[in-house]
Amino acid sequence: MEPLTEHRPVNGPLVYGFLRLAPTATARQAALTDALAEYCRSHELVLGGLFIERESGTCPRTAAFTGLLDALALPDAYAVVLPAASHLGPRPIAAERKRQIAGAAGARLLLMRGGKAARHRTMPSRERGSCPEPVQDAET
Repeated sequence: MEPLTEHRPVNGPLVYGFLRLAPTATARQAALTDALAEYCRSHELVLGGLFIERESGTCPRTAAFTGLLDALALPDAYAVVLPAASHLGPRPIAAERKRQIAGAAGARLLLMRGGKAARHRTMPSRERGSCPEPVQDAET
């Protein structure tokens, strides 16, 4: 007899991470990379790659963002995962980037926390130092 589907390894949707960081933020990069990986694991998403922008200019088209759009054009790409909406940049840049992600690439935008556009939320508002607890669906 074959095992149930839940007992077989299945690949979740393919997503790509995007971070906008200061050039010297190596510890922050490591922490956010780990958080993105854990978010994807807990939501059964496959993290296909991580694009890191270290520029602080006012141009919405950087090498990292262009690479992200190229990855989203692949047939199995599902979404972009961000720690927060602020990683898309200042408001005018973020608005243009959201449009490009949704329009040109047809991908979803998943925010780990915060914002009205959050599709999934893993951590409720919490005080500093407390352990994050995943938000549970009614079925779990």
